[in-house]
Amino acid sequence: MPDLPRPAVAVALPGTGSDAHFVRRAFGSACAALDLPFLAVDPDPRGVIDSYRSALDAAARSGPVLIAGISLGAAVAVDWAAHHPESVYGVVAALPAWTGADTTGCPAALSAAATAAQLRADGIDAVLTRMRESSPAWLAEALTRSWTSQWPELPAALDEAAAYRWPEPEVLAAVTAPVEIIGAIDDPVHPFVVAERWTTLLPHATLHSITLDELGADPSVLGVRGINALLPRRIPTP
Repeated sequence: MPDLPRPAVAVALPGTGSDAHFVRRAFGSACAALDLPFLAVDPDPRGVIDSYRSALDAAARSGPVLIAGISLGAAVAVDWAAHHPESVYGVVAALPAWTGADTTGCPAALSAAATAAQLRADGIDAVLTRMRESSPAWLAEALTRSWTSQWPELPAALDEAAAYRWPEPEVLAAVTAPVEIIGAIDDPVHPFVVAERWTTLLPHATLHSITLDELGADPSVLGVRGINALLPRRIPTP
Protein backbone atom coordinates (compact mmCIF):
# COMPACT_ATOMS: atom_id res chain seq x y z
CA MET A 1 0.00 0.00 0.00
CA PRO A 2 2.46 2.68 -1.15
CA ASP A 3 -0.12 5.48 -0.89
CA LEU A 4 -0.52 5.01 2.87
CA PRO A 5 1.94 5.98 5.61
CA ARG A 6 3.36 3.29 7.82
CA PRO A 7 1.12 2.78 10.87
CA ALA A 8 2.30 4.41 14.07
CA VAL A 9 1.04 1.54 16.22
CA ALA A 10 -0.97 -1.68 16.10
CA VAL A 11 -3.75 -2.01 18.67
CA ALA A 12 -5.18 -5.46 19.43
CA LEU A 13 -8.68 -5.88 20.89
CA PRO A 14 -9.71 -9.21 22.51
CA GLY A 15 -12.97 -11.05 22.09
CA THR A 16 -15.68 -11.46 24.70
CA GLY A 17 -14.26 -12.70 28.01
CA SER A 18 -10.74 -12.81 26.59
CA ASP A 19 -7.72 -10.72 27.50
CA ALA A 20 -4.57 -8.97 26.36
CA HIS A 21 -2.53 -12.14 26.83
CA PHE A 22 -4.37 -13.95 24.04
CA VAL A 23 -4.30 -11.11 21.49
CA ARG A 24 -0.61 -10.64 22.29
CA ARG A 25 -0.05 -14.29 21.34
CA ALA A 26 -2.20 -13.81 18.24
CA PHE A 27 -0.65 -10.62 16.83
CA GLY A 28 2.42 -9.68 18.85
CA SER A 29 5.03 -11.75 17.03
CA ALA A 30 3.97 -10.53 13.57
CA CYS A 31 4.20 -6.92 14.75
CA ALA A 32 7.59 -7.53 16.37
CA ALA A 33 8.94 -9.01 13.14
CA LEU A 34 7.88 -5.82 11.36
CA ASP A 35 9.24 -3.47 14.04
CA LEU A 36 5.72 -2.18 14.57
CA PRO A 37 4.84 -0.77 18.03
CA PHE A 38 2.15 -2.96 19.52
CA LEU A 39 -0.49 -2.47 22.21
CA ALA A 40 -2.59 -5.39 23.48
CA VAL A 41 -5.64 -3.97 25.25
CA ASP A 42 -6.88 -5.55 28.45
CA PRO A 43 -10.64 -4.99 28.58
CA ASP A 44 -12.09 -3.19 31.57
CA PRO A 45 -14.92 -5.56 32.56
CA ARG A 46 -16.81 -2.59 34.02
CA GLY A 47 -16.98 -1.07 30.53
CA VAL A 48 -15.49 -3.24 27.81
CA ILE A 49 -16.51 -1.26 24.73
CA ASP A 50 -15.55 2.08 26.23
CA SER A 51 -12.14 0.72 27.22
CA TYR A 52 -11.54 -0.41 23.63
CA ARG A 53 -12.63 2.89 22.14
CA SER A 54 -10.55 4.87 24.63
CA ALA A 55 -7.46 2.83 23.73
CA LEU A 56 -8.02 3.49 20.03
CA ASP A 57 -8.60 7.20 20.61
CA ALA A 58 -5.36 7.45 22.57
CA ALA A 59 -3.35 5.45 20.02
CA ALA A 60 -4.61 7.57 17.13
CA ARG A 61 -2.94 10.64 18.63
CA SER A 62 0.38 9.11 17.54
CA GLY A 63 -0.64 8.57 13.92
CA PRO A 64 -2.39 5.96 11.75
CA VAL A 65 -3.54 2.90 13.69
CA LEU A 66 -3.56 -0.70 12.53
CA ILE A 67 -6.40 -2.33 14.47
CA ALA A 68 -6.46 -6.09 15.04
CA GLY A 69 -9.59 -7.44 16.70
CA ILE A 70 -11.03 -10.85 17.50
CA SER A 71 -14.81 -11.42 17.60
CA LEU A 72 -16.22 -8.54 19.68
CA GLY A 73 -12.89 -6.78 19.22
CA ALA A 74 -13.27 -7.10 15.45
CA ALA A 75 -16.71 -5.50 15.62
CA VAL A 76 -15.43 -2.56 17.65
CA ALA A 77 -12.49 -2.26 15.25
CA VAL A 78 -14.57 -1.91 12.09
CA ASP A 79 -17.08 0.37 13.80
CA TRP A 80 -14.29 2.67 14.99
CA ALA A 81 -12.67 2.54 11.54
CA ALA A 82 -15.93 3.58 9.90
CA HIS A 83 -16.15 6.66 12.12
CA HIS A 84 -12.43 7.60 12.08
CA PRO A 85 -11.32 6.99 8.47
CA GLU A 86 -8.45 9.47 8.69
CA SER A 87 -6.91 7.60 11.64
CA VAL A 88 -6.92 4.01 10.36
CA TYR A 89 -4.16 2.30 8.40
CA GLY A 90 -6.05 -0.98 8.16
CA VAL A 91 -8.00 -3.57 10.12
CA VAL A 92 -7.56 -7.26 10.86
CA ALA A 93 -11.01 -8.61 11.75
CA ALA A 94 -10.76 -12.17 13.06
CA LEU A 95 -13.75 -14.41 13.78
CA PRO A 96 -16.62 -11.95 13.22
CA ALA A 97 -19.76 -13.34 14.83
CA TRP A 98 -22.70 -11.35 13.49
CA THR A 99 -23.97 -8.53 11.28
CA GLY A 100 -26.55 -6.01 12.46
CA ALA A 101 -28.11 -4.84 15.71
CA ASP A 102 -30.68 -7.65 15.98
CA THR A 103 -28.65 -10.41 17.65
CA THR A 104 -31.61 -12.68 18.43
CA GLY A 105 -29.96 -15.59 16.65
CA CYS A 106 -26.32 -14.68 17.29
CA PRO A 107 -24.54 -17.70 18.84
CA ALA A 108 -21.87 -15.52 20.47
CA ALA A 109 -24.43 -13.24 22.12
CA LEU A 110 -26.51 -16.17 23.33
CA SER A 111 -23.41 -17.87 24.75
CA ALA A 112 -22.29 -14.71 26.58
CA ALA A 113 -25.72 -14.18 28.13
CA ALA A 114 -26.02 -17.82 29.20
CA THR A 115 -22.54 -17.82 30.76
CA ALA A 116 -23.29 -14.61 32.67
CA ALA A 117 -26.45 -16.18 34.09
CA GLN A 118 -24.57 -19.34 35.10
CA LEU A 119 -21.84 -17.32 36.81
CA ARG A 120 -24.39 -15.43 38.89
CA ALA A 121 -26.23 -18.61 39.80
CA ASP A 122 -23.35 -21.00 40.45
CA GLY A 123 -20.18 -18.95 40.91
CA ILE A 124 -16.99 -18.95 38.90
CA ASP A 125 -15.47 -22.22 40.18
CA ALA A 126 -18.41 -24.36 39.07
CA VAL A 127 -18.67 -22.60 35.70
CA LEU A 128 -14.95 -22.95 35.07
CA THR A 129 -15.15 -26.66 35.80
CA ARG A 130 -17.96 -27.16 33.30
CA MET A 131 -16.21 -25.01 30.71
CA ARG A 132 -12.97 -26.98 31.00
CA GLU A 133 -14.85 -30.27 30.62
CA SER A 134 -16.49 -29.16 27.37
CA SER A 135 -13.76 -27.09 25.70
CA PRO A 136 -10.52 -27.85 23.86
CA ALA A 137 -7.49 -27.63 26.15
CA TRP A 138 -6.11 -24.45 24.55
CA LEU A 139 -9.43 -22.63 24.91
CA ALA A 140 -9.99 -23.88 28.46
CA GLU A 141 -6.56 -22.61 29.49
CA ALA A 142 -7.11 -19.20 27.88
CA LEU A 143 -10.57 -18.68 29.36
CA THR A 144 -9.58 -19.90 32.82
CA ARG A 145 -6.91 -17.22 32.92
CA SER A 146 -9.03 -14.39 31.49
CA TRP A 147 -12.26 -15.19 33.35
CA THR A 148 -10.43 -15.43 36.66
CA SER A 149 -8.73 -12.07 36.11
CA GLN A 150 -12.06 -10.37 35.30
CA TRP A 151 -13.97 -11.85 38.24
CA PRO A 152 -16.16 -10.64 39.97
CA GLU A 153 -17.08 -8.12 37.22
CA LEU A 154 -17.10 -10.85 34.55
CA PRO A 155 -20.91 -11.37 34.43
CA ALA A 156 -21.44 -7.66 33.73
CA ALA A 157 -18.80 -7.79 30.97
CA LEU A 158 -20.53 -10.77 29.38
CA ASP A 159 -23.92 -9.07 29.60
CA GLU A 160 -22.45 -6.03 27.87
CA ALA A 161 -21.13 -8.21 25.08
CA ALA A 162 -24.46 -10.02 24.75
CA ALA A 163 -26.27 -6.68 24.36
CA TYR A 164 -23.76 -5.23 21.90
CA ARG A 165 -25.24 -4.02 18.61
CA TRP A 166 -23.05 -5.51 15.90
CA PRO A 167 -22.22 -3.28 12.91
CA GLU A 168 -25.02 -2.82 10.40
CA PRO A 169 -24.27 -3.37 6.69
CA GLU A 170 -24.12 0.39 6.09
CA VAL A 171 -21.44 0.74 8.78
CA LEU A 172 -19.33 -1.96 7.16
CA ALA A 173 -19.82 -0.31 3.77
CA ALA A 174 -18.46 2.96 5.20
CA VAL A 175 -15.05 1.50 6.11
CA THR A 176 -12.57 2.95 3.63
CA ALA A 177 -9.47 1.25 5.04
CA PRO A 178 -8.30 -2.17 3.83
CA VAL A 179 -9.57 -5.05 5.97
CA GLU A 180 -8.17 -8.55 6.31
CA ILE A 181 -10.94 -10.88 7.51
CA ILE A 182 -10.05 -14.22 9.09
CA GLY A 183 -12.79 -16.78 9.58
CA ALA A 184 -12.64 -20.29 11.02
CA ILE A 185 -14.48 -22.71 8.77
CA ASP A 186 -15.46 -24.99 11.67
CA ASP A 187 -16.44 -22.45 14.36
CA PRO A 188 -20.15 -22.60 15.30
CA VAL A 189 -19.92 -19.53 17.56
CA HIS A 190 -18.37 -17.40 14.80
CA PRO A 191 -19.98 -18.83 11.64
CA PHE A 192 -17.81 -18.66 8.55
CA VAL A 193 -20.78 -17.33 6.59
CA VAL A 194 -20.51 -14.14 8.66
CA ALA A 195 -16.89 -13.68 7.59
CA GLU A 196 -17.99 -14.20 4.00
CA ARG A 197 -20.74 -11.60 4.35
CA TRP A 198 -18.39 -9.06 5.89
CA THR A 199 -16.01 -9.60 2.98
CA THR A 200 -18.83 -8.77 0.58
CA LEU A 201 -20.02 -5.70 2.51
CA LEU A 202 -16.64 -4.12 3.26
CA PRO A 203 -15.34 -2.18 0.23
CA HIS A 204 -11.69 -3.28 0.52
CA ALA A 205 -11.72 -6.67 2.23
CA THR A 206 -9.85 -9.93 1.73
CA LEU A 207 -10.99 -13.20 3.31
CA HIS A 208 -8.64 -15.75 4.88
CA SER A 209 -9.75 -19.12 6.25
CA ILE A 210 -8.35 -21.16 9.12
CA THR A 211 -9.52 -23.99 11.34
CA LEU A 212 -9.95 -24.00 15.11
CA ASP A 213 -7.20 -26.61 15.36
CA GLU A 214 -4.81 -24.21 13.63
CA LEU A 215 -5.82 -21.42 16.00
CA GLY A 216 -5.42 -23.64 19.04
CA ALA A 217 -2.04 -24.96 17.95
CA ASP A 218 -0.65 -21.46 17.41
CA PRO A 219 -2.74 -18.28 17.82
CA SER A 220 -0.10 -16.35 15.89
CA VAL A 221 -1.72 -17.71 12.72
CA LEU A 222 -3.99 -14.65 13.01
CA GLY A 223 -1.03 -12.30 12.80
CA VAL A 224 0.60 -14.28 10.01
CA ARG A 225 -2.56 -14.13 7.91
CA GLY A 226 -3.73 -10.65 8.83
CA ILE A 227 -0.87 -8.37 9.89
CA ASN A 228 1.48 -9.60 7.19
CA ALA A 229 -1.17 -9.04 4.52
CA LEU A 230 -1.69 -5.43 5.60
CA LEU A 231 1.91 -4.47 6.22
CA PRO A 232 4.55 -5.78 3.80
CA ARG A 233 7.73 -7.03 5.40
CA ARG A 234 10.66 -4.64 5.49
CA ILE A 235 13.46 -5.56 3.10
CA PRO A 236 16.85 -5.47 4.88
CA THR A 237 19.40 -3.07 3.37
CA PRO A 238 22.33 -4.99 1.83
